[in-house]
Amino acid sequence: MNYDVATALSRGQRDYQEDAVIADFSVGADFGFAVLGDGMGGHAAGDVASKIVVTEVFAELKFQSGAPEVFEGAVADMLLSAAETANAAIAAQVAEDSSLHGMGSTLVAPVIFKDRLYWISIGDSPLYLYRDGTLRQINEDHSMGPQIDLMVKTGQLAPELARDHPDRNLLRSVVMGARISMIDCKPVPTKLLPGDTVIAASDGIQYLTDEEIVQVLAETKAKSSDDTARALLAAVNELDDPEQDNVALVVVKLSSSG
Repeated sequence: MNYDVATALSRGQRDYQEDAVIADFSVGADFGFAVLGDGMGGHAAGDVASKIVVTEVFAELKFQSGAPEVFEGAVADMLLSAAETANAAIAAQVAEDSSLHGMGSTLVAPVIFKDRLYWISIGDSPLYLYRDGTLRQINEDHSMGPQIDLMVKTGQLAPELARDHPDRNLLRSVVMGARISMIDCKPVPTKLLPGDTVIAASDGIQYLTDEEIVQVLAETKAKSSDDTARALLAAVNELDDPEQDNVALVVVKLSSSG
C-alpha cells in the first residue's frame, strides 16, 4: 500500500490556535501514524495542552516505530501507554503552573500498518473513512452530542432543540491530567482498501456538513492529499462563519503499490 499524506491547520475565526497535528509516513514505508490534538482552556492553556499531548504521543510512537512488527503486536497497549504518558505530562505542567489549571486536549492518533488501521481517540475529534463515495466516522464521539441524539430517538427531546443544544459540544472525556473517563482504542484493526481516504481532524471541520465534506472529497479524489486538505480548508473558509473554530486535519490517501 502507498500512502499520500498531508496535514493542514487553520485558525478559523479565533484569535489564537489551540489545535496541533503531526504525521510520520516515511516514503516507501508500509507503516505510519499521525497525532492530532484540539486544546481547551483558553489562549495559552489550550495551545500548551494540545502541544504537550501531540508531542508526548508522537515521541512514544516514534520510539516504537523502529520495529513495526513488534509494535503492531501490542499496538493497543502502546497507544494506551502513550495517552497515559501525555496525561501525566499535562498533570505535571499544571502542578508547576497553577494558571494552567483546567487545560486539556482531545487526542486522535491513527496508526496504519500496510492495510490495517488502528487508532486511539479521546474526546470529540473525528476520524473519518471515505470509501466509494461514502463518508463514515469510525471512532467514538466523547461529547454530549451522541447522548442528545439518543434523547431525540427515544422521544425525550425535540429534534429542533437537539441541533443547537447548548450542551452538544461538552466533552465527556479529555486528556487533562486526571482520570480519563472514556478511551476508544480497539485491538482489532479496520481493513483498508486501495482508494480509501482516512481523515483525522479537530471538530472545527464539522462546521461543514458530511455532505459538504463528501463533495470536496469527490471533487479531489484524483488529486493529491495536499490538494484535498487545501480544498477542505477552503470550503470551511467559504462558510464565513463568525464562530468558526480552529481546524486541524491530516489526510491519508491509500493506493496499491502493485
